[in-house]
Amino acid sequence: MSRSSRGLAVLASALVAVALTASACSEPETENTVTASDGVTYDLSPEQGGRIHVDKVDEIAAKVPQSIRDRGTLIGTGSTGATPPLGFYATDDKTPIGSEIDLSWLVADTLGLRYERQTADWAQNFVKIDSGENDVFIANVTVTEERKDKYDFATYRLDNVAFEAKKDSGWTVQGRKDIVGKKIGVSSGTNQEQLLVDWNEQNAADGLAPAEIAYYQNTSDYYLALGSGRIGAYFGPNPSAVYHSSSTGETEVIGTFSGAGDALQGEIAVLTKKDNGLVGPIQEALNHVIEDGSYEKVLEKWGLQSEAVSESIVNPPGLPRKAP
Repeated sequence: MSRSSRGLAVLASALVAVALTASACSEPETENTVTASDGVTYDLSPEQGGRIHVDKVDEIAAKVPQSIRDRGTLIGTGSTGATPPLGFYATDDKTPIGSEIDLSWLVADTLGLRYERQTADWAQNFVKIDSGENDVFIANVTVTEERKDKYDFATYRLDNVAFEAKKDSGWTVQGRKDIVGKKIGVSSGTNQEQLLVDWNEQNAADGLAPAEIAYYQNTSDYYLALGSGRIGAYFGPNPSAVYHSSSTGETEVIGTFSGAGDALQGEIAVLTKKDNGLVGPIQEALNHVIEDGSYEKVLEKWGLQSEAVSESIVNPPGLPRKAP
């Protein structure tokens, strides 16, 4: 998510551990699954027996560059750490699983290719695309106007951020006035931090008290603060908030907003090197799986139906350029 992606990258493996041990609100069916409070059963196994696959579509596959067709694989890169449900390690601590991996397989299947997943830190993912070492970067990447100078994008999910509070807090956030006087945790350098800062400035102009912003970089720290009542809410990526709240039953999402701010709905997309011939067939593959229902099944598997898109778009308006 642009700067939000760095916020996602600091989510610790505690989320998986919490999901597996929160017996008060969810009971593991086996050591590899957890049934959340909302009824969703998360498969955390390395085998991913429930992974959804589709058949090759010859008409779309024929549009893939010949060199990639000859190779037979779609080589992707991504930052896989503890970021459930997007990309995290299975219970063997080495196999990447999550919604981003499942969606990558849908694209590869449609193109008649085998998906090969590599991992790198956030900055190195871009380097791997620049060098041609990897074909696609599929790991919660937000479309930005700056990135469009070098890369092509095919969208597949909304980019949302969410306020997460203790269960039954009685507080909802529908806009900037709902944060007046509250203490809210956030990771520094993220889109959600900027949104809080902007809202505080607008509220101050209206004579309203600012929210107190508390900064956290580690998952364990901000969830401890939330559980003890030292902060009223944590403002972070929506997918992680959905996963944590449903898998523990101890918190709830009390407000969701575009990660791009008030003026634009941010979008998550497959990133490829500009003009490498891949974005067209990838967009067609995404639209195919949206139409045949397999895309929806993947989002349902990971509890992310609220971030579904009705169609994939190539290079839509992205987050605005930063002021010089």
